Amino acid sequence: MKIQKQVFTIILASILLIGCAKEVQKENVELAISGMTCEIGCAKTIQAKLSKKEGVLEAKVVFKDSIANIEFDANTTSKKDLIAFVEGIAGGELYKASESSSKKHECSENCTEKCEMSENKMECKKDCKMASCKDKKA
Repeated sequence: MKIQKQVFTIILASILLIGCAKEVQKENVELAISGMTCEIGCAKTIQAKLSKKEGVLEAKVVFKDSIANIEFDANTTSKKDLIAFVEGIAGGELYKASESSSKKHECSENCTEKCEMSENKMECKKDCKMASCKDKKA
């Protein structure tokens, strides 16, 4: 009789724990990361550490673009926590992270010449007539 009560108690506790588990609230963030100098030592290290962080479901760091695409559980962590985590890697002195806007600058038919990419920044040529280029002409 004592064993039956213990087994019943264990089963009841298990059902309650499983039933009360929070549903995963998936969110994505794209972080711009400065301070990375190489793909293996920096980007892969940041990606590996992010992947092990509690609440991170998936992390992909692209060295060439200096960005990290992170899918995370908003019940466990936040964008602010992820930024602080990245900035804390390697003693907090190497990397700076900020939320990146995924909206990219694109030339329209109003440009007389194409814009050029240079070190992850869009630069406008002299003849570009786009509103975003007017104040940046060389």
